[in-house]
Amino acid sequence: MNASPSHRPHPAEWTETQSLLPSAERDLPAGRHQFHKEQMMARIHEDLRTPSRTSATSPVAPVKRSNPFLRRTILLPAAAFALAGAVAGGLALTGGGADDGRTALATGPALTTSIGVADPKGAPQLLERISLAAADTSAPTPRKGQYIYIASKVADTYIKTVGDKSEVVSDELHSRQVWNSYDGRDGWLIEAGKTSDKGITLKGDTPFTGAYNALAALPTDPDALLQQIYRESDAVRDPEVPRDQAAFVAIGDLLFESYPPAEVGAALYKAAAKIPGVVSVNDAVDATGRHGVAIARENDGERIEWIFDKKTLRFLGQRIVVVKATADDPLKVGTVTHTSAIIERAVVDANKQLPGQAS
Repeated sequence: MNASPSHRPHPAEWTETQSLLPSAERDLPAGRHQFHKEQMMARIHEDLRTPSRTSATSPVAPVKRSNPFLRRTILLPAAAFALAGAVAGGLALTGGGADDGRTALATGPALTTSIGVADPKGAPQLLERISLAAADTSAPTPRKGQYIYIASKVADTYIKTVGDKSEVVSDELHSRQVWNSYDGRDGWLIEAGKTSDKGITLKGDTPFTGAYNALAALPTDPDALLQQIYRESDAVRDPEVPRDQAAFVAIGDLLFESYPPAEVGAALYKAAAKIPGVVSVNDAVDATGRHGVAIARENDGERIEWIFDKKTLRFLGQRIVVVKATADDPLKVGTVTHTSAIIERAVVDANKQLPGQAS
């Protein structure tokens, strides 16, 4: 386990809030409780799969490819999501002070932010522009034997319980590097505070269905693509999660740690424009403080935002912000429960190879 740095970066517009919350007296509303329950179960499944307590010199067991990113699925149960290859993560309820793999990252009070203004009518036009920008790309096309490399910065805010005391705390903003092979059968993950410095293998018998060749096989017709997303998400969606929200989350997962062909990326944005409840947001900030515009959807008081550069419309990252809360909810309005920023995407020739590094 990496040692925790001595300070936590503060991206633009984050402020700090702090309170001790007796868990017996500050229960969550019914809808949010279900959300956190799902995240807790996802975290349990993740801990069972992740060899995060092994040393850098210890043998590391392979990670099942049904859980390639080890941290994701927002508002979905901890089951294999065939289309996105989506996985566990997000918020977690931790207890008893046990070493759950997050201790080194839980460094301070909740991350909070100002909330951008949502425009229910602005999403179609903005997504059309984003789709055109995604289609007009000179990015290299991966080939068999190559790997997709994605570097990002991530952090979460969650409820930490020790004994009879609970508090809302945040992770250290930390680095994350993922390699996935062209065919989804091999890969590597290095995440500060979650794996050793050397990382863990993502190799397994079941290929990662978010791999490049799988994405290349998706429909490029937005209507057909959206229907496939609905079918796939309906198969694993918790009944309390609206199907439109599950579809929006699925597309967001594909945007974050994958490398879709330009025509598929453009189709994903056009498909998102057809999901009811999707809005544009005039200002949002990614994990590194970069301002942008956002495409978002709200569910159960939280808004998932995909953030794009205001000029180039390049995808910057995602965040989840509490936009509605009750007096009984410890996650107050403005709390950033998840934030991320894509630092680099590249095609490399070998697993664990860095961009620009010789094979």
